[in-house]
Amino acid sequence: MATGPTHAMSGLLAWSATTALATDHSIGQLSPRAWVVGAVLATGAALLPDLDHPSSTVSRTFGSISQGFSSGINALSHGVYRLTRTRRDSNRDGGHRGLTHTLVFAAIAAVITTAIVQTSQKWALPVLMFVFAGLAVRGILHKWHPRKDALVITLTSAGVTALCLLWTEQTSANAAACGVAVGIGCIAHYIGDAITEQGCPILWPIPLGGKTWYPVAPPKILRMQTGGKVEMTLIGPLITVASIWLSLAALQQAGAIPSLWGFTFLPR
Repeated sequence: MATGPTHAMSGLLAWSATTALATDHSIGQLSPRAWVVGAVLATGAALLPDLDHPSSTVSRTFGSISQGFSSGINALSHGVYRLTRTRRDSNRDGGHRGLTHTLVFAAIAAVITTAIVQTSQKWALPVLMFVFAGLAVRGILHKWHPRKDALVITLTSAGVTALCLLWTEQTSANAAACGVAVGIGCIAHYIGDAITEQGCPILWPIPLGGKTWYPVAPPKILRMQTGGKVEMTLIGPLITVASIWLSLAALQQAGAIPSLWGFTFLPR
């Protein structure tokens, strides 16, 4: 997998790029408040797939609660892998980089998110934002491991959620946009994993080369080592700069940032 910060910023990049460039679609015409909600969800969702690994940093986001949930996801992912693998797929523990690393999971996560927000924006949206804000904070602070960091992460995510909800209008939240944000964040994660040495089974259960869990990846020369020099000195910084730039462009397009002296973040 790519490191936490790279995954988190890739989720923000994917969301900001989609909303900044899709000017002729409703997703590109969100209010600034709805855009911020989507940004929080997409950034956190870019860490969501790694909850299939109980030993991952992100699985410790909320302490024993998230670790227990991660163990359950790992077991489910392992079971699905064993049931659907072919003879050409490796005989491995399918817990990590299994079900949660597929487009099927991204679609399910998007649909469930949309349904939850439609059911009750009064309580559902704050809960979702709290969870995804926690994942985002944990991903960004992936090397920070004090003994009581779960408590700090919980309090921080609660603070982020409170600040967002004080500014946003819950009743005007776009349920479909929330679902799209989560789906986009998951897909950003898959792309990040696909360009690492192990690849990512994004297209499961479509059989490729006789494998239903075919690890989609570019040629080896274009892959990077997780946490290696290429990621830390090139990929990570580029993604961060691009995500900030396109976030400003999307917010300017939404009217949150005025055009200063005729300057726009995206060429017309």
